[in-house]
Amino acid sequence: MFESLAWVPENFSMPDSMLRLVISTVLLVFAIVILRTLTARFIRRNVASSELRGRLLVNSRNGFLLLGILGMALIWGDQIRSLALSIVAIAVAFVVATKELILCISGAILKSGAGSFNLGDRIQVKDFRGDVIDQTLLATTVLEVGPGKTGHQRTGRMIVIPNALFVSEPVINESFTDHWDFHVFTVPFKREDDWQAAQTALLEAANRHCAPYLESVRKYMNKVGVSRGLEVPSVDPRVTIQAPLASEIHLTVRLPAKSGQRSYIEQAILSEVFANADFSSKKTRPADEND
Repeated sequence: MFESLAWVPENFSMPDSMLRLVISTVLLVFAIVILRTLTARFIRRNVASSELRGRLLVNSRNGFLLLGILGMALIWGDQIRSLALSIVAIAVAFVVATKELILCISGAILKSGAGSFNLGDRIQVKDFRGDVIDQTLLATTVLEVGPGKTGHQRTGRMIVIPNALFVSEPVINESFTDHWDFHVFTVPFKREDDWQAAQTALLEAANRHCAPYLESVRKYMNKVGVSRGLEVPSVDPRVTIQAPLASEIHLTVRLPAKSGQRSYIEQAILSEVFANADFSSKKTRPADEND
């Protein structure tokens, strides 16, 4: 029997502080067991009512259990405090080491809970813009669209966006509805150009291209407005004027377009308008400058 304990080091000894804690724990348990036994015996002998006797037995048992827990907490308080500090330190180190992963998971929960976008939507986060093709717990994959923020051609590049960005950055969803979108593009002119004629030509071309489906768009947008409680703006094409610089006039065209065909209708309108007219200024030089 003693040979089985040969693995115990000869110089092994329990620290005095730990030995005192163990002895105190054993004495506490022993005292609580004796007191509970004596209390239960007293209740069974002196309480005649079975209902009251059962209630007192249960209450005394729970009371001694609570007393034992409090006694253990008092005896092992310092060790429990040290263990708690160690656990907190480990937890802090874990959080610091996995901060980005935690932010990615938080971003996934945030965008799912808010319903920011779905597969197939065109989104923009910071300088990243494209069509969503995949979503995971850590990242969102988009096919890049460009060039810039106004282009609508796929560049052929795939962008993997960490979900952590959705926690700190706003998400622009360009796919407001499932079938129809409002498309906006800008045509710049010099102030001396014939931009009035260009404004008329752009509006006529936009009305002509949108006429086949304009009534369908109007019905669909009214339905979306009722279901979402929104006041849907007019769906009729319009051309507004902007003057970002003293020497320039920008014509901003806004029109409804089918999802996925915004670039097509923009190119069709621009090709038609600029193929039929030249709006640039062609002023001749004064004769005295050639002398």
